[in-house]
Amino acid sequence: MTRRHDYVVAWIEVRGQRFEILVRPEYAFRYKEGEKVDLDDVLWTDIVYKDSRKGLKASPESLKKAFGTTDIRRIAERILREGEIQLTEEQRRKMLEAKRRKIINYIAKNAIDPVTKKPIPASRIEAAMEEARIGIDLYKDAESQAVEIVRRLARIMRIKLARAVIEARIPPPYSGRAYGELQRVGELKKADWLPDGSLRVELEIPAGAQVDVTSRIQNIARGQAQVTVKSVG
Repeated sequence: MTRRHDYVVAWIEVRGQRFEILVRPEYAFRYKEGEKVDLDDVLWTDIVYKDSRKGLKASPESLKKAFGTTDIRRIAERILREGEIQLTEEQRRKMLEAKRRKIINYIAKNAIDPVTKKPIPASRIEAAMEEARIGIDLYKDAESQAVEIVRRLARIMRIKLARAVIEARIPPPYSGRAYGELQRVGELKKADWLPDGSLRVELEIPAGAQVDVTSRIQNIARGQAQVTVKSVG
């Protein structure tokens, strides 16, 4: 049995006419934020309505006039990008909290204390956001909000977004496998194969991710890697 809260209405008004599609809320918001989400996972049905509650479908003529096409996927893409998504209060609360956690985690991963050059714990960032009474916009992407929030937090604490460059040396038994995996850990700036078969690399990573990345490198090398931070800024 279909439950009403399994889907919500996404809608847009074009030339004075309202057009609606039924979508899965979590996937719809992820799609709206630019994540790679299959449109088939977003859409609950492949119908464009003029009033979904009454079951009234939009005519092909009205779709062609408003969108220049009757292709449901192209129409859905525009509605999701430019339109609104209706939510219940409970759905809105849950999604705001999820967006808030995503923003806090992004800041914790990408920001540092500019004096000590050390990462800032997520708990401290969260407390500072509460102190500054910073709200979250459900419809604005997490990364752009995080950048603005860091600017506001900088008024009450030492914080800035930064990148770090680390150097890692992987011993021969693990160097071959490590090369491919390290490219997924950060931006590979330099890689040198040394005469003894070991691999020396420079990786650029979010400054707040130094501990996590070092741990991942050591997991790859079974704890035998040499890892140093070359620069943070």
